[in-house]
Amino acid sequence: MLSTFLFPVVLMLFIAGSVFFAVQSRKMHRVAVANDPGYFKSNLESDSSIVIFDFSQGVDSNNYEKKGYDGILYLAKDSSRSYKLISKKSFGLGANSFVRSQINKAIEHHELEERGISKKTLDSIYSNADNAVSLEERVKKEDGQSEQTNAGLAYGIGFGSGILIYITMFIFGAMVMRGVMEEKMNRVAEVIVSSCKPFQLMMGKIIGIAGVGITQLLLWILLIIVLISSLQFFLPADTLQQVQDAQENMPGAAQNNSVALSIMKTKNTFVNDVPWLLILGCFLFYFLGGYLFYAALFAAIGSVVNEDPQEAQSLMLPVTMPIIFGFIILSSSADNPDSPAAFWASLIPFTSPIVMMGRIAHGVPEAVPVWQLLLSMAFLIVGFLFTTWFAGKVYRTGILLYGKKPSWKEMIKWARRSS
Repeated sequence: MLSTFLFPVVLMLFIAGSVFFAVQSRKMHRVAVANDPGYFKSNLESDSSIVIFDFSQGVDSNNYEKKGYDGILYLAKDSSRSYKLISKKSFGLGANSFVRSQINKAIEHHELEERGISKKTLDSIYSNADNAVSLEERVKKEDGQSEQTNAGLAYGIGFGSGILIYITMFIFGAMVMRGVMEEKMNRVAEVIVSSCKPFQLMMGKIIGIAGVGITQLLLWILLIIVLISSLQFFLPADTLQQVQDAQENMPGAAQNNSVALSIMKTKNTFVNDVPWLLILGCFLFYFLGGYLFYAALFAAIGSVVNEDPQEAQSLMLPVTMPIIFGFIILSSSADNPDSPAAFWASLIPFTSPIVMMGRIAHGVPEAVPVWQLLLSMAFLIVGFLFTTWFAGKVYRTGILLYGKKPSWKEMIKWARRSS
């Protein structure tokens, strides 16, 4: 109960905490600039959150620390473009990259000024270009119609759905294995199988935990929606008012408030542009299919393991490696759903529950043809029927076997025996 109700809260706090610590961990560096050939002072721009450049005189590599600087930047007076940044401690990748990019921009501005283009004119061009460009991506359907798409949103939904299935398969699969191991070690299974078949006992364990998993997922989705909806109570009243005015089609109501405008756009995108019915339906199917596929294997492992936990670890490796491999492919399939790796991994039952969710978010049939989706579902159904059959054979023998070190070779022999 605690994990069910606290998981969405912990998830939201984790995201907020990650953003907070990422911002707080950024250190501002004060850098003294030496050997200015004359144009860097007017073109080298500082950022108060990363690096601040200072052109004070009388600073060198021997006294920059005493004067309160974190480093000193020596500029090249000739055309060699060789620069040195001296500091006691490394600035880190972000600050180092910022210094390099600002030097390149300063040189670019200087060369343009020599050709008659001033920095003020160049900045105005950049500013107008950044504010004026609006790129709308649309996908043309087979019927000739087109609809707007959002690649970033599709990537986030696909990757988030895939990683959630990845985590839940590990969690609930391990729950099945531990439950079977406890029943075997406590000799409870010997009592239960006297009144029911071992296969019925295994399926009862799998289906029972599947019910718990679906209940938790539905509650998590509901609680996350409630938490996101409650964020409006933490926004200023004027911001909420401007969002309401913008929704009522008042011209320019939210143009002066970027927060209000972004909230309105995000809400409209989530409500109108995301095929939630398709995504949630496929998510529940692939969650159940992937869980049944792997839970049977975890139950088989739990039935043959004795008191030594190292036995379980050695047997789990062939089962967990395809799950990890699917997660690796997920990051690329969520960005490029048409790649050959994403195609084949979304069909193979060992990886399809994770990888296919990364592809579906980009649209059906735009990114995933209907025949691929149906074929993937069919393969997954056949796959979990096979693993359930295999696990039932292994479970029938392993649940009552003690004192023998298990192996996959021995388990395959059990499965090949006739009923």
